Amino acid sequence: MPTRRFAASLALSTALVATPAFAAPDVVASIKPVHSLVSAVMDGVGEPDLLIEGAASPHGYNLRPSEAAALQDADLVFWIGPALETFLDGTLDTLSAGATHVALMETDGATLLEVREGGAFEAHDHDHDHGHGADDHAHDEDHDHDDHAHDDDHAHDDDHAHDDDHAHDDHDHDHAEHSHDDGHVHDAHLWLDPQNATAFVTAIEAALSQADPENAAAYAENASATIERLNALEADVAARLAPHAQTGFIVFHDAYQYFENRFDLSAAGAITVNPEVSPGPERLREIQERIGELGAACVFAEPQFEPRVIDVVTEGTEARSGVLDPLGATLTPGPDLYFELIGEMASAFETCLSESG
Repeated sequence: MPTRRFAASLALSTALVATPAFAAPDVVASIKPVHSLVSAVMDGVGEPDLLIEGAASPHGYNLRPSEAAALQDADLVFWIGPALETFLDGTLDTLSAGATHVALMETDGATLLEVREGGAFEAHDHDHDHGHGADDHAHDEDHDHDDHAHDDDHAHDDDHAHDDDHAHDDHDHDHAEHSHDDGHVHDAHLWLDPQNATAFVTAIEAALSQADPENAAAYAENASATIERLNALEADVAARLAPHAQTGFIVFHDAYQYFENRFDLSAAGAITVNPEVSPGPERLREIQERIGELGAACVFAEPQFEPRVIDVVTEGTEARSGVLDPLGATLTPGPDLYFELIGEMASAFETCLSESG
């Protein structure tokens, strides 16, 4: 019997050590990269809920009942801001009026870059597959976007099969992330700069510690460790990409200037391409000519693009092709996702630009 009592006592003490002394607040994060950084700061204390999984777009997203309930119960909500997650603009005040909302785009110390338009960077018109020339749609921000008005057609209430149902949605959010009409003049993909991620971690720690002072020491320790990892990540990526600083490339979605700016990469331009539909003959010739004119060594698409679309637009050019994933659509959510996302992006650039060098 003494042995049994000792074993029970040991099990109890072990459970107490493994369990945080104080319950964590209810926390919600909007997109995977934000969720990853919040998860890292909360490690060992609690786990945040993630709203948008898979390749679903932050623009026009439809909340499931369980996600709406998570917002209603939240003490803290972390998001980039209304320039990205337009579906949360107004929704937060309705569903989580009692929560603290942290818009990371407003973080002190974060670098903000203005939207690139004009010249080699096409505006985000969505009628581009109907044979219009590039100049014709450099100003058409107010079109009805029939090619991509899929968010309303695919409700999310039944499941989270976003990778299939919304494999094209990342292209939808160009108007949310790059809109001038509602005062958003800054590119909202700022998480792709690890130094911005460092600023985010500092803001996340501060918000969590204010909401949950009992676990402030754990948040501070986790934030310090995460920032050390971010510094190491930045140094590693910078060393890997340094040889490719002068090699031009083109993207189908102008989401990467924060990454380019941090690591001195040279985007030759952005071409708006429908991820679902092969371009018509006129548009195809225009794109191929533009790739040649810009001297691009590589053309980068995103996971939602069918390989045949990429093959068609690069056919007859000397450009190679690669895939970039700004949201971590295929990665497992958690504290390591951000590091995997940036690492895989570096590998994609390194591979394509090296082969083209």
